[in-house]
Amino acid sequence: MPKEIKNKTYYLTGETCEMTGISRGTLFRWIREGIIPEASVKDRNGWRLFSDAEIKKIKSIVNATQ
Repeated sequence: MPKEIKNKTYYLTGETCEMTGISRGTLFRWIREGIIPEASVKDRNGWRLFSDAEIKKIKSIVNATQ
């Protein structure tokens, strides 16, 4: 379920993967390899939260690799 922080919507890793059509492994590999930047926000548990803009960027990378 998306989280609202300061009137911005953020998505957890699983939601981000589902929205972009990539696996968690691919997402984490792309972060590790610098293909996409680390999530700009983390919740109090340290879980990555991705904004709509970050998800849009990931989708554009997915589309470029197909």
